Amino acid sequence: MKIAYVCADPGIPVFGQKGCSIHVQEVIRALQGQGCQVDLFATRFGGDVPADLDDVVVHQLPPIPKQEKAMREQAALAINSDLRGDLERFGSFDCIYERYSLWSYSAMEFAQAMKIPGLLEVNSPLITEHAKHRGLIDHEGAEQVAKRVFQAATAIITVSEEVKTYLINYVDESKVHVIPNGVNPARFSNIYCVTPSENFTVGFVGSLKPWHGLPILTEAFAQLHQRVPNAQLLIVGDGPERENLEAELAAKKLDAHTQFTGAVNPDAVPQFLAKMDVAVAPYSAQSDFYFSPLKVYEYMAAGLPVVVSCIGQLADLIDSGVNGILCPPGDAIALADALENLWRSPNLRHSLGQAARKTVIAHHTWEAIAQRILHIAGLYAEVRR
Repeated sequence: MKIAYVCADPGIPVFGQKGCSIHVQEVIRALQGQGCQVDLFATRFGGDVPADLDDVVVHQLPPIPKQEKAMREQAALAINSDLRGDLERFGSFDCIYERYSLWSYSAMEFAQAMKIPGLLEVNSPLITEHAKHRGLIDHEGAEQVAKRVFQAATAIITVSEEVKTYLINYVDESKVHVIPNGVNPARFSNIYCVTPSENFTVGFVGSLKPWHGLPILTEAFAQLHQRVPNAQLLIVGDGPERENLEAELAAKKLDAHTQFTGAVNPDAVPQFLAKMDVAVAPYSAQSDFYFSPLKVYEYMAAGLPVVVSCIGQLADLIDSGVNGILCPPGDAIALADALENLWRSPNLRHSLGQAARKTVIAHHTWEAIAQRILHIAGLYAEVRR
């Protein structure tokens, strides 16, 4: 099967280091692993093509220049004609797979016109997200594009039930398929041979965004460090909250016990996970939690015991006390208590980590996700014949 993978979002460097970048790369790898030929159409690449993806045919869409927001939105909207022309010009595709972006609709309309499956992957309610966190000028225009692309798509794949609930305001529920994120366990298969450290290292991986609950982590770590003086904090990643995080840790005199790696290549993540004794995802209470956190799947694939907030999809993924620990969202005291308990119980850490890895291998691999994607494409291809 020949698939066109489309990512017209200028905020996603498809070969970069963000979680969204990793997501794009892993879906492409998994589709190739199922024998598919993949052409990639993207506005932003953010780095060199990974060696194992060098057989992907890459097509550069017009880049969005850095300028005033309203002009950027119009430039992104204008790409639709270029994208449609490229899809017509560069071969006969059996399926179009697109990661939803605010201003792109022509790929799904092209698939509709060609009577081939057009699968739209929706990872978040982007209109709400942009308006809240990044700024959105043409709100009405974004709504019009959303209605247009959601209607044109043959099927919509989303990462969580919460995003599905958002989507059924636009389309019939039967059109939406929930496929949570996953992981490639082979990336983390050699992580167990690390020599144990005298320190107890609490780890976090992420892009340090406001919704990651980092103030909760700093408060919990401060409480833990009072009880466990050899506790260390390892922050893998970079982002807009780093400055605040560093200031809070310094104010609590914990900067000497904290390591920031900065942004790292995805290939380097396993080696940092190998240095952790426990990994956390300390989300605050949020009424609109719609995430399917890649970091948690990677923690689990690494065989780490995880302590995560009992919220959204995480409440279903983690069986507390079996393959991880759930804490009330936003509760720094509960997080510190859970971490202390794991410090006191090496055997518990080991059993939770082993069960976590078994969970993702059994139910949450990118290979399995690609198989489901292709099954959905096949179902709709049969209907259209």
